[in-house]
Amino acid sequence: MKQLLLFVFYLAIGFGQTGKEETMTSFRLLSTAFNDGETIPAVYSCEGKDISPPLRWSGVPEGVKSFALTCVDPDAPVGDWIHWIAWNIPATKTGLEDSIPANEQVELTQGINSWRRTGYGGPCPPRGHGPHRYYFTLYALDVDRLDLDSNALLGDLKKAMEGHIVGTATLMGRYERR
Repeated sequence: MKQLLLFVFYLAIGFGQTGKEETMTSFRLLSTAFNDGETIPAVYSCEGKDISPPLRWSGVPEGVKSFALTCVDPDAPVGDWIHWIAWNIPATKTGLEDSIPANEQVELTQGINSWRRTGYGGPCPPRGHGPHRYYFTLYALDVDRLDLDSNALLGDLKKAMEGHIVGTATLMGRYERR
């Protein structure tokens, strides 16, 4: 009976796990501008200054050599609308300040969004369409650099990241046009 109880106990606490799952679940992406699931302030939208929001991350998995970032609206009438893609963010970074310029290609490399522009394009759903969700996803990568230029699209970034993702963290914000 004692052995059975020990077995159940080990199952309950995840005996035999590698620890990787625990590290990945502690990897978090946050913003000082909005909380997960809450409304993104208008200043970060097409109705405001259309600047990128501040982002911070913690609980980074071991072995990370760089990060990549995407912001995607899955509620757009035409399907996924890409608001931002960026990569080659150094592993030493713990966040990004707001207002990353579209021409910033030193601390990170930015690609083409769905407006066919480089850099961040804020929430801008059709009026009367209800709130849309915006998923900011940070990818922890096991490579120093991805060999992509600033003309890359989301599909190019995803292909370059294949086999190199050691963790992901997601922050979702909502926005509805006035």
